[in-house]
Amino acid sequence: MSSTTYSLPNLLTYARIVCVPLVVVCFFVEGSLKSPDYARWTALAIFIAASITDYFDGYLARAWKQTSTIGRMLDPIADKLLVAAVLLLLAADGTIAGWSLWAAIVILCREILVSGLREYLAELKVSVPVTRLAKWKTTFQMVSIGILLAGPAGDKLIPNVTEIGIVCLWIAAVITLITGYDYFRAGLRHIED
Repeated sequence: MSSTTYSLPNLLTYARIVCVPLVVVCFFVEGSLKSPDYARWTALAIFIAASITDYFDGYLARAWKQTSTIGRMLDPIADKLLVAAVLLLLAADGTIAGWSLWAAIVILCREILVSGLREYLAELKVSVPVTRLAKWKTTFQMVSIGILLAGPAGDKLIPNVTEIGIVCLWIAAVITLITGYDYFRAGLRHIED
């Protein structure tokens, strides 16, 4: 195994993957999907910690020249697992409902489609760099999901927290559509019949 397999940047990525089931457990702490306030706050704390590792794993890997194949592979997988799991939980418990489900669907579909496109382009040895707008997309997604994780528990402290989270989720969905279109436009140049 490469010495970078257990480097700090990769350990942060592994930790983010481990956070996914921990957040899920918070939603089922009492045996049903309706979690108590302390469990939602715990889920939010875990999610924030995982989101912070998303920034630092890439930053440290580049700064310390510890980039690795496993890190490049697992980093986007960890991101997508975290976002998808939490969006599904929030939809299942009713925090995201009605028309707002479409915002979550747009985000999930874009993540899956762009992953497929990246995999296809990797076989062609074509790299599609991450744009500044895509980084903003990730930031908006994480902020909106974090606000929605607080959801009903947050509403008890600050009125309309859930509604603010839904608005942020829609903003993230719009940015997601734009960045998804940009990726596909860049990728279409390399698609062969």
